[in-house]
Amino acid sequence: MPSYEAGQRVALVHTDDPYTLLRPGDTGTVRRHDQRQNLVEVIWDSGSTLAMCLDAGDRIAPATTTPPRTGGVVGEATGWAAALQRMRAAGAEAGRTAAEWWAQDSIGARVGGDSRLAARRILVGIDDGDPAVLDALPRFSSVGERVDVAGWELFAAATGDSAGWFGLRIPQRDEAMAVYRDAYDTAVTDRVAELCHLAASPTGTDVSHLHPDRVRIGGVGVFAGDWARTTGPDGDDRVEVGFVGTLIDYWNGWAVFSCTRDVAEAIVADQQRHRDRYRDRLREQGVPAGDLDRQVDEALAGLSFDGDVLVADQRALSGDPDAIDCITADGDGRYVVMGRSWCWEAVDPYVCDRIVGDLPDTDNA
Repeated sequence: MPSYEAGQRVALVHTDDPYTLLRPGDTGTVRRHDQRQNLVEVIWDSGSTLAMCLDAGDRIAPATTTPPRTGGVVGEATGWAAALQRMRAAGAEAGRTAAEWWAQDSIGARVGGDSRLAARRILVGIDDGDPAVLDALPRFSSVGERVDVAGWELFAAATGDSAGWFGLRIPQRDEAMAVYRDAYDTAVTDRVAELCHLAASPTGTDVSHLHPDRVRIGGVGVFAGDWARTTGPDGDDRVEVGFVGTLIDYWNGWAVFSCTRDVAEAIVADQQRHRDRYRDRLREQGVPAGDLDRQVDEALAGLSFDGDVLVADQRALSGDPDAIDCITADGDGRYVVMGRSWCWEAVDPYVCDRIVGDLPDTDNA
C-alpha cells in the first residue's frame, strides 16, 4: 500500500465523487495520510479539500509539479509582505496563548505557596535577563525532522494560502519561520510580564506605571517611610503598607507628598501599630509597665486626629516641650503628613504588601 507524507505533491488519477469539480491531472498537497483508514487528506491547488479514500477506489499519484506562485499571498512583493505580517500576528497570538497556559502552573490558581512571591521573582528575572528565568518560559520550537511540515502548517493557518509554502524559496521559508518565532517568543515574554504584574500586585491590577522612577512633581506615587522597609522571605526589600499620594516637593532628598483624609488616617493607624509593636518588644525585654509610655514616646512620635487637625507629638522624641505640630488640610482637603520632617520616599508598589489610597490608571498616572 503506497504511503503519502504531509507536504507531498500529488495528482488526481481517479475519483467517483459525482459532485467534485476536480478532474484527472489536478494537483494538490497532502495534508495527512490516515494509514488505518487509508484516507489521504489533500489541499488541492484549486482550493478543494476533497479527501481521497483509496480503499473506495479513489486514486492519486505522486506529482513533481509545484503550486503556481501567482495569485496567492506570496505572488508579489506586496503579497509577501502581507504574508509575513500574518505570520507575525499568528506567532504573537500563539505566544500569548502559550504564556497564559504556562502562567496557570507558575503563578495561577494551581500554584501552591506564595504566588505573589513567585511572580515577583519572575519579573526580576525578566528585567535582569536572567537565563534561569527566561529559559523556563515557553519558547517556540519546530518539531524535529518535520520542520518543513510544521512550517507549511503554520504558514497555511496564518495566511490561508495552503499551497503557497511549497512555492517559496528556502530563504523565504526561513524568513517566514524567523518572523513567526520572534513574534512568538516576544509575545510570550511580554504576556508573562503582564500576568506577573497582575499576580505580584498588592491590588490585583497592573501598577507598574507607579514605579518610583516614573514619579514626578505633581504626579501620583506610592510612599512609605524609610523605617518601614523589611526583608521578605526571598531576601528582597518589603514594605508592609504603602500610601498613595501626590509628590509635591523634595526635602533633603526625601519625598514630600499630599494625601487624602483616608490615607492620612491610615498613616496615623500605621504609626500607632509601630508604637504598639515597640511597646510589646519593650515589655518582652522586661521594661516596667510604668516606664513603657515614656520609652515609646522617646522612640516614636505620636499621631492623632483632633477633629480635622492632625496632631503630631514629638516632644519626648526631640526633647523639645514645644514639638507639637498641628497639620491642617489644604483647600482640597489634602494633608501633608510630616513632610519636611520625616524621611518619606516613593517606593515600588510591588514591594508593598498592602496599598492604601485610590490608585490612578495608566493614563492618569
